[in-house]
Amino acid sequence: MTRELRLLADIGGTNARFALQSGAGGGFDDVEVLPCAAYPTLGEAMRAYLANARARGLAVDGVHHAALAIANPVEGDAVRMTNHHWSFSIEALRQEQGLATLLVVNDFAALAMALPHLAPEGKRRIGGGVELAGRPIGLIGPGTGLGVSGVIPVENRWVALAGEGGHVSFAPCNRDEVAILEALWSEYGHVSAERLLSGMGLELIHWARTGKRLKAADITQAALDGSSGDCAGTVDAFCAILGSVAGNVALTLGATGGMYIGGGIVPRLGGLFERSSFRARFEDKGRLSDYLARIPTYLITEQYPALRGVSAMLSDRVKPLQ
Repeated sequence: MTRELRLLADIGGTNARFALQSGAGGGFDDVEVLPCAAYPTLGEAMRAYLANARARGLAVDGVHHAALAIANPVEGDAVRMTNHHWSFSIEALRQEQGLATLLVVNDFAALAMALPHLAPEGKRRIGGGVELAGRPIGLIGPGTGLGVSGVIPVENRWVALAGEGGHVSFAPCNRDEVAILEALWSEYGHVSAERLLSGMGLELIHWARTGKRLKAADITQAALDGSSGDCAGTVDAFCAILGSVAGNVALTLGATGGMYIGGGIVPRLGGLFERSSFRARFEDKGRLSDYLARIPTYLITEQYPALRGVSAMLSDRVKPLQ
């Protein structure tokens, strides 16, 4: 019997990643990344992806169940994206797309659900520590914004935490970071962790440190090729701040099952991240430094981990597909 396809998506502020899946727990078929800015609504992006998949010979007319992970709080039927202009009603979108099931969840809650199931080749250890089995796992990820989540064990399954921890207030840890905070106070008033730990944040850190306005991609490239000491210092400051915030998340969750780094920025830093101050600042928590030193940190290297997590959440919602 032909397995029924279901639609999965991971929607960020910049890109929407779509895939089809044949049955619960199966692999992903026909992954396509569409730029959010190219479509006026999420519904149009979904229709464009399905039309493309149909043109590639897939039986998308049989898609009845879908799950979307989105970079936004999901607290009811109405969703308005924080880092993009899309807004929609979940029920109206379900009807518009002709679906029996439409599950919409926070993207980092979906990513967190993938963490206990990552293969060894889907992650890279940064620093020391040993994870404890069956304990909470933390997650942080700078990209267009800053995602924060985790999973906790409940009986014989994992439960994802959906929150907006990226918007906690930024707390400087040294005089250089106090100067960065003071510069951003004059521009923004409240300064969140996300204000610094994001693509725009990398640009703001560089501006606050040097007075120069550069694009995040140019800062990263100059740091990677060694052509700018200022850019290398900006990247290390970014990684150090990420280490402190990740340590805060690990302490808050008691994440002795491990702390994971996702998002689109850190994987682009290559060896700069591994050589950075990230791990030292992760552990630098005074009397709790020994506690943090025992918690391992991992960089997620799997290409589409949020799709794996949102698939697991959809499987909890609908009966296994035949």
